[in-house]
Amino acid sequence: MRRSITALILLLITIPIGLAVRLLPLRLPWFLYKYLGSALWAVALYWFLTTLLPKLRPIAIATIAILIATLLELSRLIPIAPIDAFRETFAGKILLGRYFSIKNIAAYILAIALTATLDRFFLLRHRQNPGKLTI
Repeated sequence: MRRSITALILLLITIPIGLAVRLLPLRLPWFLYKYLGSALWAVALYWFLTTLLPKLRPIAIATIAILIATLLELSRLIPIAPIDAFRETFAGKILLGRYFSIKNIAAYILAIALTATLDRFFLLRHRQNPGKLTI
């Protein structure tokens, strides 16, 4: 239960940061503007899955998250009218994206791997010190 709540809190922190990166004029360097939003989307996906599946190990959650992210990215290559119409809405742009990019898949994998590594580190730390509050 504690891991679900922590993951939910981290998800609720990640979402507005990701939206800010995409929507606010932060004057970020081009590379960050282009890929930080995608990376934060993947981090949010990881924390969402962790909220739903708190008993799974980080490697399992990361594997599922990478699979979902990759399949969603690849789905942009297949024209499906209702999904394409949804992609043109604000929610569709944020949740599904509009254009395929192999570089986005790399950003997803890197972000999910880093997030899972941090998650694993904090889980191990909590097991060593169960009385202390850790992530």
